[in-house]
Amino acid sequence: MATVDDLRNLWDDLDQTMVSIEAVVDVPGKRTAIAALEVDAAAPDLWSDQERAQEVTSRMSRLRADVERVTGLRSRLDDTHVLIDLGVEEDDAETLAEAGTSLSSLASDIQALEVRTLLNGEYDDRDALVTIRSEAGGVDAADFAEMLLRMYLRWADRHGYPAEVYDTSYAEEAGIKSATFQVKAPFAYGTLSVEQGTHRLVRISPFDNQGRRQTSFAGVEVLPVTQEADHIDIPEADIRVDVFRSSGPGGQSVNTTDSAVRITHLPTGLVVSCQNEKSQLQNKAAALRVLQARLLERARAEREEQMRALKGDGGNSWGSQMRSYVLHPYQMVKDLRTEFEVGNPSAVFDGDLDGFIDAGIRWRRQQEQREV
Repeated sequence: MATVDDLRNLWDDLDQTMVSIEAVVDVPGKRTAIAALEVDAAAPDLWSDQERAQEVTSRMSRLRADVERVTGLRSRLDDTHVLIDLGVEEDDAETLAEAGTSLSSLASDIQALEVRTLLNGEYDDRDALVTIRSEAGGVDAADFAEMLLRMYLRWADRHGYPAEVYDTSYAEEAGIKSATFQVKAPFAYGTLSVEQGTHRLVRISPFDNQGRRQTSFAGVEVLPVTQEADHIDIPEADIRVDVFRSSGPGGQSVNTTDSAVRITHLPTGLVVSCQNEKSQLQNKAAALRVLQARLLERARAEREEQMRALKGDGGNSWGSQMRSYVLHPYQMVKDLRTEFEVGNPSAVFDGDLDGFIDAGIRWRRQQEQREV
């Protein structure tokens, strides 16, 4: 059992972390912004412009959630301080044990919020558009890509984040060639962006009749979902739209009409497709959202490249090979950038990714600070 000094030291550490978080979050500033948005929301003509109305209400909801999260943790931390003092005054071991349990829970919640405060990039607060592609490794790579798809969808489900799959291209024997899906949650892009890169799987191949060990690769691309303010203009003359019949694994018919849509952006050669919506119009709209996100990322990458050239930076390679999943001859998942690792690949493939994501966000912040 922790001593009173242990409890007080832990409380002091958590208090210092909360002070830092409160400074970054700027609760008074957010309350001022909420008050201004409440005035906008009360305007009688607000809903005459539905996009503007949704933007106002969505932003107000996010700001309120941010304030409640910080003030709620501060209140819990202060209550625990009172609990420690009460346990000391009454020499009550049960009360001190309760305080210890409360501090352990607070430590986890405050650490998660501290990571969230590091997400202050230009697009970090947006939804995420994730594409997974099989790379080297044949049928094992296609199977691995499908394992990663399930992993991220399970991660989203664990957190209660809605996820919508826009397009899945199935491989012939097993697994997928690629899949694109959107995670709809505040800061989904900032959170998942550290997952971008090449993932590597080492295992005894279930597709090799000689039971040999196989190494295969899959790529993960994470983009921010575009918004009206991004001004990504795509003239009709710059795109070619093809329609085709949706199909599932093994060629099984999903649709009896040509509702799936493939869009080619002629100036860049980018190709996107969507086949999981119910109508051709819905698939076209979803495919355009994916194309806009890729063009936005392309523009952002070009700006970064220009800045690196001006600074004489030789480039940043952290986004390439970033994680290994080893199932044989031992069990381990290891991030090659942060050195974070766990010995339970099954849990990771079932969506237990928070440790890797938190470590990745902290690592990225360190890299950014070194470049300043």
